[in-house]
Amino acid sequence: MSVLPELRYPTVAEQALAARALTSRRPGLCTLRQVGASRAGRPLHLLSVGRARRAVLVVAGAHANEPTGSCTLLALARRVLAQRELRDGISWHFLLCADPDGASLHMTPAPRSLFDYHLGFFRPAGPEQPEWAPSLLPPDRLPPETRALTGVIDELRPYLQVTLHGTDLGGSWVQLTKDVPGLAEPFAKSAAELHIPVETGASDAAGWPASGPGVHVMPPPETGPAYPSLPDDARHSTWYHAHRYGGLTAVVEVPMWASDLVDDPAPHPAPAAAIGQLAGRLRRDALEVTRVLDGALPRLADLDGPLLRAARWGLELVPGLADDLVRIPPADPTRAYVGSVDAFARRVPLRAAAMLRRVLRGTDDRAAGQLEELVATWSDAFAERFRARWVPLEHQVEHQSRTVVAAALHAREGTS
Repeated sequence: MSVLPELRYPTVAEQALAARALTSRRPGLCTLRQVGASRAGRPLHLLSVGRARRAVLVVAGAHANEPTGSCTLLALARRVLAQRELRDGISWHFLLCADPDGASLHMTPAPRSLFDYHLGFFRPAGPEQPEWAPSLLPPDRLPPETRALTGVIDELRPYLQVTLHGTDLGGSWVQLTKDVPGLAEPFAKSAAELHIPVETGASDAAGWPASGPGVHVMPPPETGPAYPSLPDDARHSTWYHAHRYGGLTAVVEVPMWASDLVDDPAPHPAPAAAIGQLAGRLRRDALEVTRVLDGALPRLADLDGPLLRAARWGLELVPGLADDLVRIPPADPTRAYVGSVDAFARRVPLRAAAMLRRVLRGTDDRAAGQLEELVATWSDAFAERFRARWVPLEHQVEHQSRTVVAAALHAREGTS
């Protein structure tokens, strides 16, 4: 299924060292400064290239389990420094890692397989994610990482914010808070050249209009969410903070492992029935993890760390999500969409099991081995079902970089 990645994902400290090296080589053009601190006191750094008023802000590390953005951000900074035309009337600003605390807990810098990736998995509960916190918490309870990010947006007033995301297994897609005419063509060309499938029916963008295959545009505010039970809403996230200054946000997703199953636009013969079966599996898998959690809770009396909170958060979403999948007609009748929902329904209990396993393993709890078997079985089944193939890290980075540059240039034309 996989080979050892050619490159390794950098730590936050290594990322900062690389940014400092860039500023030391081009001190007249680059600056690096601290723009905030995490809940645990870790610094949040902003690397800036150029001083033009019209700004592009690139954010990495919003989700700890999506490490490709940390490589892409540095590659983009080097590309902007090397290509003067990219600095023509534009300043570029790179938030090195939006969640350094989360990054310190996701421990798979060079995953050899999907199982290996999940052994060190961490993704915070929704209210603890910098970009999503505003959709879940009142303003006076926002974490400092969120306040730092919105503070940078308030200062720079970017015409484009790009946030670098990724998926463990699937394809590449873009989510836009406003359309960027012309982006779909270079995005598709890059994906084809690098043999990365385009996720044409991404469940993250269920029901959104598309300006091209895999390029999804947020529907108007009066349109209801595809999955009403999920508490987070992109329209209240930091993605929309740039709108108050006339800007927009592009979310660029790239897979670590690719699957051609998410790039099949053919109609599914029975999408509602298939998704109903996926909802049933989701409930069963989540119940299996919940039973282990319930049995272990008496032995975890005073433990309430981020791993446990995140595992419980994911499990608590399952009943409502499964009901949504059964009750609401499929947003897209294609095989690609059903495949994306299949992947989504596998991830939720798998991630909860992976994080709970780490909690129990840290306390030498006897149930850790049971969960490790689940994580291994589900990871292998996920990879086998989707015929997963590793995307070389340099291809992940190149595709994400190309898409960011195309978005910046096309969005500039639309706002000039």
